[in-house]
Amino acid sequence: MKLLLIVIATVLAAAMLTLAAMKDRGYVLINFHGWTVESSLVTWLVLLILLFVTLHLGLRFIYKLWRVPHDLHDWRRQRRIDRANKALLSGLVALAEGKWQQAEREVVKFASDSASPLLNYLAAARASHELNEFDRRDRYLKMANQNANGADVAVKLTQAQLQYNQQHLEQALVTLKHVQQTEPKHKTVIKTLARLYAELEDWSNLVNLIPQLRKYKMLTSDEIYQIERQAYANLINHSQGNKAQSLSQVWYRMPVEMQHDLKLLISYIKQLIKQGGSDVAEPLIRNALKRQWSDELVYLYGLIDGADAKSQLEYGENWLQQHENNAILLLTLGRLSLRNHLWGKARNYFEASIGAGGPAEVHNELGHLLENLGEAQAASHCYREGLAKLHGHETTASIVTAPLELEHKPANNPLPTATEGVRYKAM
Repeated sequence: MKLLLIVIATVLAAAMLTLAAMKDRGYVLINFHGWTVESSLVTWLVLLILLFVTLHLGLRFIYKLWRVPHDLHDWRRQRRIDRANKALLSGLVALAEGKWQQAEREVVKFASDSASPLLNYLAAARASHELNEFDRRDRYLKMANQNANGADVAVKLTQAQLQYNQQHLEQALVTLKHVQQTEPKHKTVIKTLARLYAELEDWSNLVNLIPQLRKYKMLTSDEIYQIERQAYANLINHSQGNKAQSLSQVWYRMPVEMQHDLKLLISYIKQLIKQGGSDVAEPLIRNALKRQWSDELVYLYGLIDGADAKSQLEYGENWLQQHENNAILLLTLGRLSLRNHLWGKARNYFEASIGAGGPAEVHNELGHLLENLGEAQAASHCYREGLAKLHGHETTASIVTAPLELEHKPANNPLPTATEGVRYKAM
């Protein structure tokens, strides 16, 4: 369009000039050192235009001739770049197809001429890693770092990924931490660190990353919850120390909604009981049972060696009003009765639990009680019943008649001596 307008304007100007010349051709006279040149104005204008065009074309030709070496150099350079780009594309296709040797050969062949040598060396590092040529891989990574030009994170992430694939987890962690120092908000770095902490079972550092995972929305809320839950579950199950202080610190660090997670609560209470934190566990179980009934929590309540055994029994008997045929609750009440030296009540609860289909360990508890009460024959029968239930068989005469210790040991409760048992029976 622009060229068309220029042509039209030129034609119009020529037409106007021709019309003007037909009316009055004008007159030009030049006198120089006795020489006189006389002509029409139109002729001189045409000559001047021709002279201008000739000079312009001449100067352009001279300029082009002077630029020939430089243009030739640029042409050769562009040709090398095109060749390098073509080789890079071919190498990346081979890399995607798993042709590692071809990929490495193609991407490094013209890497020095590539417009982006960083990509060439990163691809070469991946290919050599798959070929188990780790020395070459490290050399390519070093060359990629030299050509990073502000893309250091890409190089380090690639290095960490390759180290991770090789199961050099500690080295990958060091690499990622180095990147994190310069790019603390880099999403891929944070996400990869979280996966690495999980692999290394570094649950404390994984918990520290949870706020960033949630803030930058790297995963769904459910995925983050599952990661956080896994981390806290492992922190609870692997808590160290003879006291429950460090364990409680982990627990109260957890979000409130996670403290209401039944499985986490059960794991926490088990660890509290192991570490002598029964006084902490007892109110936790009571409060949890107000929110949700759980046979597992009721079972653990019977294993707690709390400071006030009488109150524990009273709480348990209150639950019996709504769960009167619950075999686990009856087992727990039997154990709490033992702790309160109520042998008869304990016996009744154990027998009721057996009648409600309680587990094999109820027979073991009752047998242990009966043995200490001096009722050896009844205790032996109880042991046989428990053993049969444990193995899923009916009681037969072929079962061992001597008292046996079942897989589930009796709770650590005070039991009467044989003499005390006689006194009890006489009452």
